[in-house]
Amino acid sequence: MDYVNTFRFAVLGPVRAWRGERELDLGSPQQRVVLAALLLRRGRPLPLGELIDAVWGEEPPAAAVSVLRTYVSRLRKVLEPDRGPAEQPRALVSVGDGYLLRVPDDGLDLAVFQRRVAEAKEARAAGDVSGAADLLRAALDCWRGAALTGVPGPLAETARSWLDEEWLAALEARLDADIELGRHHDVIAELLPLTAGHPLREELCRLLMLALYRSGRQAEALAAYRGARAALVAELGVEPGLSLQALHDRILAADPALMPHPARSTAPAVPGQARPSERAAPSGAAPEDGTIADGATAGRAAPDEAARPGPADPHGSPFQPARPAQLPADLPTFTGRDTELGLIGDLLPRDGSPPSTVVISAIGGMGGIGKSTLAVHWAHRVADRFPGGQLYVNLRGFDPTGSALTPDEAIRGFLDALGVPPMRIPAGLDAQVALYRSLLARRKALILLDNARDTEQVRPLLPGSPGCLVIVTSRNRLTGLVAGEGAHPLTLDQLSPAEAHDLLARRLGGDRLAAEPRAADEIIARCARLPLALAIVAAHACAHPAFPLSAIADEVNESHGSLDAFTGGDDITTDVRAVFSWSYKALSAPAARLFRLLGLHAGPDISAPAAAALAGLAPREARRPLAELTRAHLLTEHFPGRYTLHDLLRVYAAERVRAEETPQDRDLALQRLLTWYLHTADAAYPHITPARRRIPLEPQPDDCRPLEFTTHERALDWCETERPNLIVAVHQAAQTGRTGTAWRLPAVLWGFFYLRSHLHDWLDTARTGLAAARGAGDREGEAQGLADTAAALRNAGRFDEAVEHLHQALALSRELGDRGARASVIANLGDAYLHAGRLREAVEYARRGLALDRIAGNVWGEGIALSNLGDAYQRMGRYDEALDCLQRALVVLRAGGNRWVEGVTLDILGTIHHRLGRHGESVGHYRRALATHRDIGNRWGEGHTLGHLGDVHLDGGEPEAARASWRHALEIFAEFGHPDAEQVRERLDRLPDGPADARVREAAPRRTA
Repeated sequence: MDYVNTFRFAVLGPVRAWRGERELDLGSPQQRVVLAALLLRRGRPLPLGELIDAVWGEEPPAAAVSVLRTYVSRLRKVLEPDRGPAEQPRALVSVGDGYLLRVPDDGLDLAVFQRRVAEAKEARAAGDVSGAADLLRAALDCWRGAALTGVPGPLAETARSWLDEEWLAALEARLDADIELGRHHDVIAELLPLTAGHPLREELCRLLMLALYRSGRQAEALAAYRGARAALVAELGVEPGLSLQALHDRILAADPALMPHPARSTAPAVPGQARPSERAAPSGAAPEDGTIADGATAGRAAPDEAARPGPADPHGSPFQPARPAQLPADLPTFTGRDTELGLIGDLLPRDGSPPSTVVISAIGGMGGIGKSTLAVHWAHRVADRFPGGQLYVNLRGFDPTGSALTPDEAIRGFLDALGVPPMRIPAGLDAQVALYRSLLARRKALILLDNARDTEQVRPLLPGSPGCLVIVTSRNRLTGLVAGEGAHPLTLDQLSPAEAHDLLARRLGGDRLAAEPRAADEIIARCARLPLALAIVAAHACAHPAFPLSAIADEVNESHGSLDAFTGGDDITTDVRAVFSWSYKALSAPAARLFRLLGLHAGPDISAPAAAALAGLAPREARRPLAELTRAHLLTEHFPGRYTLHDLLRVYAAERVRAEETPQDRDLALQRLLTWYLHTADAAYPHITPARRRIPLEPQPDDCRPLEFTTHERALDWCETERPNLIVAVHQAAQTGRTGTAWRLPAVLWGFFYLRSHLHDWLDTARTGLAAARGAGDREGEAQGLADTAAALRNAGRFDEAVEHLHQALALSRELGDRGARASVIANLGDAYLHAGRLREAVEYARRGLALDRIAGNVWGEGIALSNLGDAYQRMGRYDEALDCLQRALVVLRAGGNRWVEGVTLDILGTIHHRLGRHGESVGHYRRALATHRDIGNRWGEGHTLGHLGDVHLDGGEPEAARASWRHALEIFAEFGHPDAEQVRERLDRLPDGPADARVREAAPRRTA
């Protein structure tokens, strides 16, 4: 047994094994299933029949027994490479018609975990709460990700369920002990994402309520109860248990017994037993990069993706929170507001340190009063106190188009700024809020929420931990934020006469004002001392330095009364509209027309070509009016070639377009803009998804000049830059009855959404197009919308919903008699079933789709169906059938020019040859797959194939070639935040480090505990 004692095994994460200090290569996924099944028996024999079920389930191949014995033989060679032919195995032995794996108790991380949990229960029963917490923390350190990561088959799925339950129970026990020890403040950040991911788990809710209450956050504790109750009633139709109800009642009654009390943390430990922090790692502990007794992490993250956001996510892509610096530029000519700056400055400690609590400053006032300018100026003055970075968002609360930013859109922007890859952002708002607050925990950050509409828009964006400063600007008073969150209100009024004079002097020069003091005073009076109005007049005066100020004052006086007044503090005043009207009337006719037409555009900004399309101009013809509007400060060029309107100017532009353009002209302008977006997106489509079937569009109007693209990168960059406008365009098309655009635009953006993993936007636009088609009775659009929604759901991992939508699309295609659509939907059903692991259904639908495509002569669909069928066969271990399908797929794919799927097919062929031990053929297929991926710019496919190629090189005794492949794959996956980066990194970690490896790992930051 001395030889056996040198082994260490891990199942609480990826299945791994060591002999001494050397990690062993465990082979194919099916071979790892065999090892995992034996390890989970914990030294008890495993019959051959159960082992077959563990690997293949209900559909084993005909040669299952011989294949299984091959796996066992290979494992024996891995475990005991020095065993002679005549020697009996000592580790993996035959028992009856099955096998048994001899593993010492300290040699399996699961055994170590369970022993420490049991010891913690004994310590807690003996009154040693601190010792119990230490033991539970040590137990949770055994986890390195979701149990049996990467292991397929029914056994793994069943084992993961009960292992995840054991992990959650241990975590709950540790959190409970921490709360009893007075660490209630510390556990809140950990409990928030856990409760969001497990809304039906009452113990987590109880712990969160107790921690919040003991931290003085009674309202949030009660809100947590209401959320849990709503989830239980909605999902299960039951009320919370008696324990949770009782805690709720005691919080309402402010029961003093709920407050913290000295914990019994110093009770003697079990005789002869050292505390975890005082003893050496057990003899079965893995090396420092192993999984059994590594104390470097604070615990394994939750198995449910939504429950474990943040840097400790073992399933997601590793990311390191960034330090954002998003504040807009400070205004160089800022002046005045000394009193207000003093008031808000008093909110922070006088010694220059960050605050010890969350400080919220709510700056209110009418539009154009200078709220944003003041907020940005003060934020720059105090930014150095907040080393965690500065976040900024314009919430567009009073956007005239009604396109106010929703909390989840704002949070997704913040999560992106904090370094979270798009595919790792949870789907629901509650989970997004929990992730956002977890990332800000213990971080001193400044958050500027500009132009908020109401308290409900702001509340989800507030951090949950002390030390942050939140500045909110709004035209509303936000009384709910003041009453419920303790915000400090500051209402801005007009500038004082002296401040208004200083503002003009800073912009026009003191000498010019001193020469005509009465004219200056008249301008100030007519502008109502409103900063925005004064700035526009000053810009006009600067543009005409020879004009006397008296002439400018006369122009303002002549326009007085033509604009409405602000009413109730939030509407535009007479004087502001007078200034806008005067500036507008000074424009040339083309510039004035373009300005008012911009009031039809609902997106956050607009490019020069899009503005030209809106006005029906050639791009070159649009340059002059755009430049004129920019000079007049009626339009801001915030990035070369991209323009935005201040929200008050947008209101004015919308009013002018309604007053001066006929309904027909307004309709034609909007149609031109939406058509331009659709046809430009369609021009990008073949560069992003080469040779894929094009979506049939309505005829392109003669005056529509969509952009053209020459490279894959430029097409992708355009889609990324215009993404907010494209999303708004889908909604605007749906709202204005342009059904064809509403469902076609998401369809042509399919490849972009897929490659960049913008799953939220993909699902939103696909559903919008689907709803528009259904509302208009457009059956063709409904079928396409169902297919697009299913594609988004499938990529989001929501396979059951994807299958449901595809079945609806299938029924509709039959009704329409559209054989091509029917074949496409059937093929997509096969793909959805394949990725859901339902291989029998995947084979069935791939075969049906293949038959239909052949009847219809659809070479594109036939190639995909053959590739999917071959992939399903290889996952089932039916390699001969898989090879036949994939070879036929290549012939068809090449004939149809489908390079994307050709690359995927070559990769699958490489995998099969690798598993069959055909090193040379495997390398050849992988290299051809790489060439194909690179030719079409499929970076994700390139990363996957590089990872597979590295595996083959290592198995062939070429570690340096493997290192080079894995380094390149890691760079690609890190670029996209792909979850497979962690697997590649682990492979590199097993090789001796070289300087390049260290650089790669630095470029692709690890997840921190």
